[in-house]
Amino acid sequence: MTKPDQDELIRDPISLRKLFGRYPTGVSIVTAFGSDGEPAGMVIGSLGSVSLDPPLVSFCPAKSSKTWPIMGASGRFCANILGADQADMCQRFFRGGDRFSGFSKYEGFSGPVAAGSLFAMDCSIDAVHEAGDHFIVVGRVETIADLKIGEPLIFCNSTFGFVGTL
Repeated sequence: MTKPDQDELIRDPISLRKLFGRYPTGVSIVTAFGSDGEPAGMVIGSLGSVSLDPPLVSFCPAKSSKTWPIMGASGRFCANILGADQADMCQRFFRGGDRFSGFSKYEGFSGPVAAGSLFAMDCSIDAVHEAGDHFIVVGRVETIADLKIGEPLIFCNSTFGFVGTL
């Protein structure tokens, strides 16, 4: 493998976004109840495992997010790992409509839980780090609801799908 020429190096955010778009990511919806009791949530493609002992996960909301301040103030969040058949639920967060149709309150969970999701994790916010135009939120997993067995929803090349289709 040869070293790329300076002209071949990708340096601009648009090109970088296009390249990362070719890398499949799992899709989740992170939720919380605001101080007024109303639900808040966002679609996340950056949810990941950080540690098993203690159990920690992370996600990366944009600094420009209007939802993150509501969620961050609560000190907790619920991560819903979506199944392959839940692309429509995810798209409501971008296209409007009742974002929380198909979500329910679960006792002991700090945000709405998506019906049909594979599992949901209730977390307390352990740390928040600034990283460029995003935050890195680290959550301590306190409760997990194993809801169903199935293929996870993934996003790649601007398309929703599941492992067998992409």
